[in-house]
Amino acid sequence: MSKVIVVTGAGRGLGTDIARAALAAGHRVVATGRRPEQVEKALGGPRDDLLVTTLDVTSLEDAYAAVQAAVDRFGRIDVLINNAGNFFAGFFEEIPPDHLRQQIETNLFGPMNVTRAVLPVMRRQRAGHVITISSLAGLVGSEFNAAYAASKFGVEGWMESLHHDIAPYGIRTTIVEPGFFRTELLVDASTTWPEPSIDDYAERTASTVEAWKSINGQQPGDPAKLARALLAIAGQDEPPLRFVAGADAIEGARAKAQELLDQADASRELGGNLAHDDT
Repeated sequence: MSKVIVVTGAGRGLGTDIARAALAAGHRVVATGRRPEQVEKALGGPRDDLLVTTLDVTSLEDAYAAVQAAVDRFGRIDVLINNAGNFFAGFFEEIPPDHLRQQIETNLFGPMNVTRAVLPVMRRQRAGHVITISSLAGLVGSEFNAAYAASKFGVEGWMESLHHDIAPYGIRTTIVEPGFFRTELLVDASTTWPEPSIDDYAERTASTVEAWKSINGQQPGDPAKLARALLAIAGQDEPPLRFVAGADAIEGARAKAQELLDQADASRELGGNLAHDDT
């Protein structure tokens, strides 16, 4: 069945792959990006089943305008895929506070803005599906990743809670937790590399930046396959609340789950006896 699918960050990387796959599958697509000319170049057009519109996800006004354009053109919105994002790398002390705020603004408040604009449409329909791209970094923290992980951990908590808010209105949610995919996240247009500013971190910063840059183009995951998997999930009557994408992510998520179980068990003796004596 043809759906109306809104994709953010559709001008390059995974967003382009999702939009292309959706069009090829017969869906109608609202492809958004900060530079609509880049989206149009990536997807071609014009065509009857494609609407390209401007959307900077950090702007709530842009989000409402894009949603209105989608409804005006196609009459409804069945699926929102929150894909747009960026990466501010670095050790926490070397990440300037304004960069940390920009990371949260784009990766957390960005999908919140677009979802806030879409939900009234989906509630009226009593149907819809919000899919938000998180990351294995939303489950597992690692060095040089403090800002990005903070934004994605926030996405996890928001989406998990949102599920309970909107499920009564027939709206489904899915958090997507990819591992390393050969997207454009690590290109300079998406990644902000830190400027060494603290001597203690200087050597580690230089070697870690070099290591991260060497990964670009060598990641094991195929974003075109991920795009098709997301469309398969969008077509399910009961989609998963979480979709862990990639063999590396599956192993990482399982290890994290076991770590949490182990830590809960280790806390039992001291942490399990903290109730008031009168209870």
